[in-house]
Formats: sequence, structure tokens, C-alpha cells
Amino acid sequence: MDASLSTLRRRAQLLHRLRAFFDGRGFIEVSTPLLSAETTVDRHIDPVAVDWPEGHAMRRMFLQTSPEAAMKRLLADGLRDSGVSGSGISDSGAVGLGIYQICPAVRRGERGPRHNPEFTICEWYRTGDDYAAGIALLSELAQAMLGRGPAERLSYQEAFARHVGIDPHRATGAELAATARRLGVVAPESLAPDDRDGWLELLLAERVEPHLGHPAPTILYDYPASQAMLAQTRRDADGVELAERFELYAGGVELANGYHELLDAAELRRRTARANEQRRTDGKQPLPEPTRLLAAMDAGLPPCSGCALGVDRLLMVTLGAERIDQVIPLPIERA
Repeated sequence: MDASLSTLRRRAQLLHRLRAFFDGRGFIEVSTPLLSAETTVDRHIDPVAVDWPEGHAMRRMFLQTSPEAAMKRLLADGLRDSGVSGSGISDSGAVGLGIYQICPAVRRGERGPRHNPEFTICEWYRTGDDYAAGIALLSELAQAMLGRGPAERLSYQEAFARHVGIDPHRATGAELAATARRLGVVAPESLAPDDRDGWLELLLAERVEPHLGHPAPTILYDYPASQAMLAQTRRDADGVELAERFELYAGGVELANGYHELLDAAELRRRTARANEQRRTDGKQPLPEPTRLLAAMDAGLPPCSGCALGVDRLLMVTLGAERIDQVIPLPIERA
């Protein structure tokens, strides 16, 4: 069932409140292309490719899975505030430059109760924000949009200890597989015994996520370094390498994914090559290296934290909807 008229009114109100949240904090709303010459490379996210006529040849382009690369290019091209410290506040007291965007995103093959191939994303970045500032801003947003009180902050390790009974940073693939069997979690046949991240993602989805965000929202943070994507990493007091990545949950539903953003272009090149190797192993086509984003990072991406929020899922949680079809005007089958 598609969204009702009353739901569409609620959706419009939610979009208005999102803009008011960022406008009230001095963020600038931007618009970047949905169709681009490149896309960020991720093992699990598949873009929709478009063959675009250019002269007598065809050029491969992509519908964007998120506006991340383009927004970072804007920041690297000069949309930055000078003298900003790692907290998002400059020495003179000025807040770092923030940009945000509310736009469609498209991902191939994603369809289910919480997925539609085309969905609405709200993404933002603020220069000078470090890891703590990025988490704090997401917590403010959750409180403003959901009205369920301050977000609980729970580390990835604490969440697994509480709901799975294992240390996710030290367990081997075999130990994770044994834990899944013990808990009655059925794994897909394609999941290899030594795929640590695959087992962690399965246990997270089946045994951790349903407990998160009750009754207040939960921000899960300090992910395994192997799941850093475009986040910076650090070592904790015990020498464990962690990703400075954070996610927002409400009512057991993942709503947002954020990073203390990676600034090192050489490291992104390494991660891109690794993700493409994983894609080959998974039987997927590798994706081209995001050369324009890498060039912008080589030129100097200012220190920042960023986050992407699923607008449709936020409305689902707000209304208690069970399917994304209930909160969007025309799902893929009727697009």
C-alpha cells in the first residue's frame, strides 16, 4: 500500500523539521548531481550504471548511492571555514562550516520491508567536527526528530557482549560461526567460514539490532576497523584498531550511519582496492576508482565528520509503519 494523503502531509512536515534543524545551526543546503561519472566503492552497495551518450561514444555513469563524494568535493574545493579546531569550534569561537542535502539515492537490488531501490537520504558534513562532535550532533538530531530523550551511547563491543556474549574485535571467524549456531542463527550458504565481517554483520542484524533503540534511541559506535568504509581508525588502550564510525537506531531500526571522515587519499585507494577484491570474491563486478574524490582528498579535504540519515525509515519509526511502501508515494513496482 502506498503512502496515504495524511502520511504525505506528515512526510512534508518531517522534511520541514529536518531543514529547520540544520538551518538553525547555520548549515548550508546544497544540491549535487544524482548522475555522476563515478561512485564510491563498497562491497555491499551496488550502484545503477547508466550509459550516457557523449559524441559518438557511450560514457559509463552512475546514479548516486549517496551524495557523499560530491559533497566532500565541495568541501575540498573551498567551502571551508578557516581556523577551525577538532571540536567544530574555532579558536575565535566560530563554528565550522556545515553543509547538508536532502535528495534521492538509488541502490541496485535493495528491496524489502525497509528497502526501496530509490529512497530519500539526508546527508550532512561539518568541518572541524571530530568523532565526539559528530556523535553529539547526531544525538541532538535524534532528540529533535524523535522526541524520545537523549540517545544512549553504546560501543559495538559492549553491544555484542550484552546480546551475543562474545568480543567482536577478537573472535575468529570460526568462533563467530560457532556462536551463530549456538544462538540458532541460520547463515546463508554463501557465507564463508573465514568471513569475519560477514558473521559479524549476520549476528548484528539477528541478535543485536532488535534490542537497540528501546525506548530511547541508541548510537552504536567504535566499529571494527575492517568496517571503516570511509571512516578514520584509531587504536584503543589495548591496541585494538577501531573504526570511528557511528550508527543511530530507534525501535530496532538502523536510521543513520556516520563517520569521523577519512582524509588520507592513499588509504582510500587501498580500501577501494580491497572492496573491489571482495566484490570479485562475491561474484560482483568491480567498480572504477573514484578518481575525482581522490583528487579532491589529495588537494586537501578539511577535517570533518559526516552522517547519512534514511528519511523514509525515520518516518517509518515516527509513524510505526512496518513497510517502507507505507511512507513513500510510489514504490519501485509503481514508479
